[in-house]
Amino acid sequence: MEPIIEVKNVTKDYGNGRGIFNINLEIEKGKMYGFVGANGAGKTTTIRNIMGFLKPDNGKITVCGLDSWEESDKAKKYIGYVPGEISFPDLKSGTEFIKLQAELLGVTDLSYSNSLIKRLQLDITANLKRMSKGMKQKTALVVALIADPEILILDEPTTGLDPLMRVEFMEILKEEAQKGKTIFISSHLYEELEKTCDYVVLIDQGKIVEVADMNKIINREYTDLKIEFNEEKDYEKFKLLGYKIVRDQQKYKQVTVSIKKGNFNELFKTLKQYNVKFISEVKYTLENHFNEVIKKERNDKND
Repeated sequence: MEPIIEVKNVTKDYGNGRGIFNINLEIEKGKMYGFVGANGAGKTTTIRNIMGFLKPDNGKITVCGLDSWEESDKAKKYIGYVPGEISFPDLKSGTEFIKLQAELLGVTDLSYSNSLIKRLQLDITANLKRMSKGMKQKTALVVALIADPEILILDEPTTGLDPLMRVEFMEILKEEAQKGKTIFISSHLYEELEKTCDYVVLIDQGKIVEVADMNKIINREYTDLKIEFNEEKDYEKFKLLGYKIVRDQQKYKQVTVSIKKGNFNELFKTLKQYNVKFISEVKYTLENHFNEVIKKERNDKND
């Protein structure tokens, strides 16, 4: 299947190591992609290049087969966009803004927009300029969805929302994904992405390091188990058995071992010979995974 968005060898260099450098990314139609990285890693720069707001120094981006810079007006017709920094025009209310956007896009049926307004508990009678960050985010999402676009591109859309509203916001996106929409959402909240996305893209220091398949993360072949021993001698003796130790905390006489699923019985049989204080599973998260990836990447660079 042809990717609906394709980023090929794109560089946007601001100098002093800032920007994005020779990045490549293919976004499949009908899939939901998360986009994570530290502040300044290049998330917003990547998104602005995809949207056609910036011209790459090198490389090319296509959206639905259209060049995102050369044919940006045509490409944008396929996209609903929520920017990271929202700046609304000087209109009296959200109502006026939503109606104006509907007219510009030729939308006459506002029933879905009205249902979103209700679900998001959005007061659209409020003055646009005086809205809180969260209210602006909600208004921007309603406008992004107003014309039922094929693609949604969202830059940190849940910033400013309270935890309950974040859940509702992400539920709306999941419903859009189920309709066959392609969604690309940047966030600093790993948990909300791992629960909703098909893939999550990691960018670090302006370079895409990995595109993680969430199905593989969730159904990981190995499980991490934390074991604490009552006796120092048992703790030391266990470490010599050859199990893969991913964390060693000598102070607490603890080791965390990575065990292939299906090999638990062998481990538990071994542990019967030791004075074990407790054993517990350590949940493997997307954040754990990416921390390991970044650590390895930076260690490889320094070697």
